[in-house]
Amino acid sequence: MCGICGYYSFHKNISSTNIMEMNQAIKHRGPDDEGFWINKRSGGQSFSGSDSTTKIKEQFPILEEELSDIALGFRRLSIVDLSEKGHQPMISEDEQIIITFNGEIYNFKKIREELELLGYSFRSTSDTEVIVKAYQQWGNDMFVKLDGMFALCIIDLTHQKCILARDRVGMKPLFYSQNEQGIVWASEIKAVLKHEFIKAEINWNGVYTNFLFQTTLAPETCFQNIFSLEPASFMAIDLKNQTVTKEKFWDFPNTNKNISEEEAVKHVDTLLSESIAEQLYADVPVAVMMSGGIDSTLIASKSKPFNTHVDTYTISYQFSEEEVKNASIAAKHFDIPHQVEKVNDDEILAELKENIQHFEEPYSSLEVLMNAAKYAHDNGFKVVLSGNGADELFAGYSHTLKLKKWLLMRNFNFISPFIITKGKFSDKVKNYFSQDFMFDFFRQSQTGMMPIEVKNIICPDIYKEINTNLSGYHASESKNYLDYFEYDMKYSLSSHHVFRDDLSAMRYGVEFRYPYLSNELIDYVSSLPEKIRFNGTINKPLLRRVAEKYLPEEVLHMPKRGFSFPLDYYLKNEKKVRDFVTENLDSLKKRNFFNPEVIDEWWTGLESGYDCVKIWQLVTFELWYQKYFEK
Repeated sequence: MCGICGYYSFHKNISSTNIMEMNQAIKHRGPDDEGFWINKRSGGQSFSGSDSTTKIKEQFPILEEELSDIALGFRRLSIVDLSEKGHQPMISEDEQIIITFNGEIYNFKKIREELELLGYSFRSTSDTEVIVKAYQQWGNDMFVKLDGMFALCIIDLTHQKCILARDRVGMKPLFYSQNEQGIVWASEIKAVLKHEFIKAEINWNGVYTNFLFQTTLAPETCFQNIFSLEPASFMAIDLKNQTVTKEKFWDFPNTNKNISEEEAVKHVDTLLSESIAEQLYADVPVAVMMSGGIDSTLIASKSKPFNTHVDTYTISYQFSEEEVKNASIAAKHFDIPHQVEKVNDDEILAELKENIQHFEEPYSSLEVLMNAAKYAHDNGFKVVLSGNGADELFAGYSHTLKLKKWLLMRNFNFISPFIITKGKFSDKVKNYFSQDFMFDFFRQSQTGMMPIEVKNIICPDIYKEINTNLSGYHASESKNYLDYFEYDMKYSLSSHHVFRDDLSAMRYGVEFRYPYLSNELIDYVSSLPEKIRFNGTINKPLLRRVAEKYLPEEVLHMPKRGFSFPLDYYLKNEKKVRDFVTENLDSLKKRNFFNPEVIDEWWTGLESGYDCVKIWQLVTFELWYQKYFEK
C-alpha cells in the first residue's frame, strides 16, 4: 500500500521539481520511504529523496534539480517485506522494466511459484518483484492473474511503452491528465495538480454527476481534463509516437444456471475463508473493523482460525449504541479481543474542514472511516480488514428491494408530463415517474439531488453548458437485478465507496483490505442465477445463509444501517455545525455558480435527511473550491 505518481513529457525535458512536489503531495500515503526514477539522455537513473530510509540514501543519490522526459515517484507504506528489497521504483535485472505499484497482490505467492517453475529467481519476498517478472513472462496478459488491489505504472524500455493499470473493481485509485504537452498520473488528484502541465479548472459535467449520485461517475472527475482510469483496464502510451490505447482485461462472467442454493452457500463460505486467509497475511499487525452488522462481523468470526491474535474494534458515535452493542456481543461470542473507540462531537468538529477537503470532490456525509483509520494508526495497526463490498456483491442495499415495484410502476411513466403542480411533493412524484431506465432507478437509490433540483440550483449560464445526457454511463439495461448489480459494482463501489475508503485510510497511512472483493468470490457470485442472489424481500439473502452458522441472532437480524455519522442531527441541532454551514453557504452565494434564492430556500426548509444531504453537497462544494482553486 503506497502512493505513486509520474509523468511523460512528449516534446521536451522538464524539471524534476515536478515529480518531487507531486511525491510530497501524497506523503501521507507512504511515510516509510520514498524513491524516484527519471529518464535522461544518458539513460534511466534511480534517486532517493529526503524521506528515504538511510540505506536507500546510501544506495542512491538524493534527487535534486534534473531534467528528464519521464519521471516516476513513489511513497512507501511497508506492509510485506519491510526491508529495502521492497523499495520502489523497482527495476528488473536487465534494467528494462521499471515499476511503481500501489496495493497488495494476495495471490503473489502462487504466481511466484508458477514463475519459479518457469526458471525465474527472486531477490526479495515482495509482491512487487512478482509483478515485474510476471510482466516479463506474460506482458499485459498478467493483469487478469493478479488477485488483489492495485494501481501501477510500468515503464517498458524494450517495447517503448508506459503502461498504467488498475484492479478489477478500482480498490486503488489512479488519476491521469493528458494534453499536447504530455501525460501526468498519480494516486491522488492532489499530486496531479502539482505538475506544471496542469491547471485546476472546474469540470461541471463531473459536478453534475456528483450532485446526482453523491459521487462523480468515472472516468470523469470534478476537475477539467483529469480522469480516473476505469477499473479492470490498462492504458498504454507509446513512447515513440505518444499514441494512447486503452483496453479492459476483465468483465463480469456469464450466468451459470446449473447451481443450487445449497451448493452456492457452501462454496461462498469456502471462498470467503480462502480470501480472509490470504488477506490476513502481512508483516505488520492486522485488525478487523466491525460495524456491528453482518458483513464485517462475519469476517471477524472467520478470521480467528487463520490468526489467533487478530484484534477487532468498533467506532462509536452518537446514536450508534445498537451497532456497538451487537459488535461487542459478537466479539464475546467469538472470544476475540475487541475495543470500542468513542468519537465525541468535539472530535468530529475539530478537523471537519480538513477532513472534507482531503476528499477531492464535493461529498455528502461526515466520513466515519477517517476516525476508523486514525484509531488504527494510533494503535499500531497498519492493515485493517473491512466488510466493504458485501452490499454491492450480495444485494445489500435496501433500495434494491424496491426494484420489482419500480419495474411495475415504470409502465405509468407517461403521466409525468401531465403533472403541472409545483412544490416538493410534485417534484418527487415527477422524478419517480421519469425513471425510464435502470440507470435512473439506480440514481434514485443514491439519494443525491434530483435532476430538476440540480437544474434549479446551478446558474443557467453554467447549466446550459453541462452535458446532461448520461446515456454513455448506461449498462446493458436488461431490466432485472443483474443489470442493477452491474451499476452497484461499477458506480456505487468503484466510483464511491472504495475510492472514499482509500482516501480515508491513506490519510493516516493505513491499508484497508476487502475480503469480499477477491477475484474468485466476485467471479463466482456474479455468475450465480438471480434467484439465489436476490429475492426482492430481504437484503443479502445468500450471505445471510452463509452467516447463519457463525453469527449470533442479534447480528443476523439487525436492520441495515449505513456506516456514517448522523448528518441530519448535526445540521439541525448542533450550533457549531449550523454556523459552519451558514458561513460556507454565504461564501458560496458570492461566487455566482449557484442560485442564492434556492440555496436560502433549501437551508431554511430542512425537513428530511434527504434535505440535509443536498445542503451538505453545497457546503462541501464550497470547501472543495476553497482548497483546490483559491490560492
